[in-house]
Amino acid sequence: MKKTRLSLFLLLSVILLSCKGNEVKPSEIKGQRIAIDEKIEPDAEIEEFVAPFKEHLNKTLDSTLAYNPNDMVKSDGDLNTAIGNLMADLVIEQANPIFKSRTGNEIDMVLLNHGGIRAGLNKGNISTRSAYALMPFENEIVVAELSGEKIKEMLTYLERAKTAHPVSGIQIEMDQDYKVTSAKINGEDFDEDKTYFVATSDYLQQGGDNMNFFKDPIQLYKVDYKLRNAIIDYFKKVDTLTVEKDNRFIRK
Repeated sequence: MKKTRLSLFLLLSVILLSCKGNEVKPSEIKGQRIAIDEKIEPDAEIEEFVAPFKEHLNKTLDSTLAYNPNDMVKSDGDLNTAIGNLMADLVIEQANPIFKSRTGNEIDMVLLNHGGIRAGLNKGNISTRSAYALMPFENEIVVAELSGEKIKEMLTYLERAKTAHPVSGIQIEMDQDYKVTSAKINGEDFDEDKTYFVATSDYLQQGGDNMNFFKDPIQLYKVDYKLRNAIIDYFKKVDTLTVEKDNRFIRK
């Protein structure tokens, strides 16, 4: 046994010594940041291939869908803005028929987020490109069935936010300190013992913008309708936008 161990030791020593002259060293690695900008010369062959697709895409994006008689920006109001009202109203108009056909119920109200409005709408023709600028994300419309307690949490959230989060189907009055003094849903006083179907985006329903009251609803319904597609479909339908600021969410 001792001779065997000695033989193995001698064999390993010979192997190690024979490998010593053939050491493998790691290659030197260098990194370089290459900017992707206008300084890079375009590939003529690729540009020629892409050209017809680019032309078709631009034609689609720039085609007129509707007319906007007034400039709209999300900073033109304290607690409600024309563009925010537009966003919330079109969600009910476009999503409610789908929701009703699937569930037999109707959407009671809508709540979106002020930060989700990513661009304004200039006076003049409105195109598909306008809709993509307004909503560049792939957010989908969902409907959360919320208890009266969750609606109370929502109102508390809005008191703290002091922001023009787009709403529809609900009328909220606050005092000068942003405390809710009145809340009506579908024209009736908010009832803590009722449940309400609230349409929003999947991003907000999952707690985006700290809207945690949307989490764990009584029931969650998917509408399978992207918010941006709803905007485009609404623009195609209305011809001329007539939305404006109103008294749906105000301080008195």
